[in-house]
Amino acid sequence: MIPARFAPILFGLILSCIMSGIVTLVVSIKNFGLEMQTVTSWIASWSFSWPIAFAVVLVVAPLVRRLVVKLTRQPVET
Repeated sequence: MIPARFAPILFGLILSCIMSGIVTLVVSIKNFGLEMQTVTSWIASWSFSWPIAFAVVLVVAPLVRRLVVKLTRQPVET
């Protein structure tokens, strides 16, 4: 098992993998349709974009968490 202290990094790794995979697949299908070229284009695009997406998630996630805290109201404890 991975130690809990690595949870934010693992979260970013999984999230960036899924999101960049979906986005690059959608763009590849839009550009090429459902053809064999789509698969090769998607894999090339995804392998290029995933490390970038991972780095962005690691940098941006803490900022977004702080923004969400500021934009939301915490429940009143009774």
